[in-house]
Amino acid sequence: MTPAAIIFDFDGVVADSEVRANLSLSESLTAAGLPTTYDDCLRDYYGHNWQETERRIVARFGRPLPADFRETHRERARGRFMDGFDAVPGVPAFLDALGTMPRAIASSSRAEYIGWALGLFGLDHYFGEHVYSADGWDRGKPHPDIYLAAAKGLGIDPAACLAIEDSPTGAQSALAAGMTVIGFCGAGHIVDRVAHGAMLRGVGVHHVALSFDEVAELLAAAE
Repeated sequence: MTPAAIIFDFDGVVADSEVRANLSLSESLTAAGLPTTYDDCLRDYYGHNWQETERRIVARFGRPLPADFRETHRERARGRFMDGFDAVPGVPAFLDALGTMPRAIASSSRAEYIGWALGLFGLDHYFGEHVYSADGWDRGKPHPDIYLAAAKGLGIDPAACLAIEDSPTGAQSALAAGMTVIGFCGAGHIVDRVAHGAMLRGVGVHHVALSFDEVAELLAAAE
């Protein structure tokens, strides 16, 4: 079945950001007296919105974060994101080839950051107003709410949508919304793509793609 719309996760699918984001978070937590490694962040916080991430940090360390932590962390992260930050390889050509097919972003990240990054990459015109952020929501991924909101915004039945997700948390969100899901393994934070694909298959994704060329092949096969 050819999808009626494609809904993209952002970090790790459109933006090659997860290495920068998780390094920054590990540094910020360690600086705040909460020793954390990059691998800890990928394991425990990857794919979640800030509200859930903070809940998990507090549960892990048994004490609240400093009141200014999020803003201090943003300042730290900005420096890392200003140098060499780019889209995931293959994204621009893939979006260009979609023609008029409806598409949206359904992300755990802040809307302001998504808009800035899309502008930086020159991709903002591909999505227009259809950028949906679960930041500030009590129920982020893996709950289906953000994917349901994106489908509603597009005016398309969730069951007719294809979602592209790189994290198990995000894949569970799209699956819970009733969408067909491609587990994407083409961004820089995924060191072992075969193992990551197997992990995504373990949560129930319908297909795995190691690149946007493979995503395009899956779409062509569905026609």
